[in-house]
Amino acid sequence: MSITVIFLLGLVIALVGVVPPGLLNMTAAKISLKDGHGRGIAFSIGVCWVVFLQTYIAAMFARYLNNHRDVVEILQRVAFVIFVLITIYFLVLAKSAPKPKIENEENGIRSPYSRFFQGMFLSAINVFPIPYQAYMTITIATFGWFDFEKISMLTYCSGAATGTFVMLYVYIFFFDKIKDKKFTSQKNMNYSIGIITGIVSVFTLINILKDL
Repeated sequence: MSITVIFLLGLVIALVGVVPPGLLNMTAAKISLKDGHGRGIAFSIGVCWVVFLQTYIAAMFARYLNNHRDVVEILQRVAFVIFVLITIYFLVLAKSAPKPKIENEENGIRSPYSRFFQGMFLSAINVFPIPYQAYMTITIATFGWFDFEKISMLTYCSGAATGTFVMLYVYIFFFDKIKDKKFTSQKNMNYSIGIITGIVSVFTLINILKDL
């Protein structure tokens, strides 16, 4: 598979994973509003460094699982149940969620370097990308779109880091224009997460049925 295609796969998969408003993209938007776009970008770069490492760890884990297909089959069934439950949870939660507010409190963090390390820290405690990327890597490998050679893994990780930065960039530069619109309500955030996990559930079910 072409490294360009692998890079684009990593970019798109990571970008989709960061689309729903969450800790990282909302923090990047808040920093941009408070301290300027430059510090928001510094925060985002810190996030992306960790995302690169997390994606590489996920790819290594996926390579191990790919060599133990019996374990993959079990994890696929467990993942399907988990994603279905998450989908139901967020779609039900969306019915009564209040609109979030971007607060303007001062926290004393002004240096771009501090924002960079803050981004690394928050990204490091956000471990969701590891299981997400491990599952997605196995999935695209199943379709023959990815192999576990070192150059492919590094290319995919670079794409994932780039995709994450692109979405954080979008939040940084456009959140001040859409913050008062319905898109940013907690209700729509939860619907977005529910729809994404629902789509992942469908792909997981397809893979399970193919193995039967």
